[in-house]
Amino acid sequence: MPGLLRGMAKTAAVVGTATATRNAVNRRQADKNAAANAQAMDTANAQQVPAPQAPPVSAAPQEDVITQLERLGALKAQGLITEQEYAAQKAKLLGT
Repeated sequence: MPGLLRGMAKTAAVVGTATATRNAVNRRQADKNAAANAQAMDTANAQQVPAPQAPPVSAAPQEDVITQLERLGALKAQGLITEQEYAAQKAKLLGT
């Protein structure tokens, strides 16, 4: 019987060591994958083409001021121009 217990203890030690090693390898691989994924995301974000800027609103002779103000408001609502750009163009259109 002592030989059987010794064999079982040896098997348990081998299995425990193998499990611990497997877990350590899995953790290290997961860390490497996370770092590679973060680096790929940073690279992808750096390579993105910036959004095109909205062209400046010019006073066309056939358009009235109200139509131009509506277009400016739509551009601002879509987030294509900032509040400062909107205010500057509005002042320019209204002559103030």
